[in-house]
Amino acid sequence: MKLRLILSASFLGLLAACSSQAAPNPTPLPPDYLPTVVALTGQAAFATAAALTPTAAPTETPQPVIETPIPTATPTLAAGFTDYAQIRFLSPGPMSSLSSPFVVQAIVAAGESERIQVDLLGEDGRLLQRLSQKLTRNPLGIFQRFEISFEIRAVSEAGYIRISTKDDFGRLQALNTMPVLLYSVGGGQVNPTGNTIYERIAMDGFKEKLNFYAGEVSLQGRIWPFNDQPFVVELITTDGKPISTRILNMNGIDTQPFETNLPYTVSEVTPARLTFRQENPLLAISDPDLSKLIYVYTVEVILNP
Repeated sequence: MKLRLILSASFLGLLAACSSQAAPNPTPLPPDYLPTVVALTGQAAFATAAALTPTAAPTETPQPVIETPIPTATPTLAAGFTDYAQIRFLSPGPMSSLSSPFVVQAIVAAGESERIQVDLLGEDGRLLQRLSQKLTRNPLGIFQRFEISFEIRAVSEAGYIRISTKDDFGRLQALNTMPVLLYSVGGGQVNPTGNTIYERIAMDGFKEKLNFYAGEVSLQGRIWPFNDQPFVVELITTDGKPISTRILNMNGIDTQPFETNLPYTVSEVTPARLTFRQENPLLAISDPDLSKLIYVYTVEVILNP
């Protein structure tokens, strides 16, 4: 029995020795390998967590978001209309809904008389309010703010804000109109001015106090009418009398080219005001001073014999 135990113990010792000799020695890790192991282990842990986290199956395919551009007041007139109007409305814009009182904001280049006039007209042309004030002459224009009050009998009606200036001889130098809607109650929608900030007359190469000779003023350019009424083009001397007149018939209300000649006769160098004017046929009442005018553009020229 003792001999059997001794043999078993010897056999087990022999096996242990063989196992220790068969096992290879561990390879030492590079000194910078530990951070890599940590990083790889962390990535594996995040991947496992994500795989084990239940997610709801999408019920529908996501649709791409289509961005619609916001409309702006960027002018869309034909090329050539780049000069700011001498009377430039900033607010309200065309067909704004207004109740009393409301505010008008504009940039106005006062005429040489240094006075401006602001009128609010009803749909038939009757005067609802008139403001007149002094404004220093500045060809670039000066910001102005007017508070307008009115009373109308109807619930609503069309209306017109009309601003005008004159030169030092009492001739109209500029006139511009903004059509609006007037409400006795309610209202309050102010529209942007859009491309109405530009003059409606565009003539290439034309400038203030341009000299003309040989008894003729030749004109060509583009025009943007308020309505389909004809434009009256005149040369008006300092005494307020026209010495030459032409009629430009309008083909609708879209921008259109024009070309005309104004003959004149003078015996000496004569300053004159070249005037484009258009009337509003919807006005039944005519102002004794401004008539039914809806737009006036002028520029001073020099007439030579």
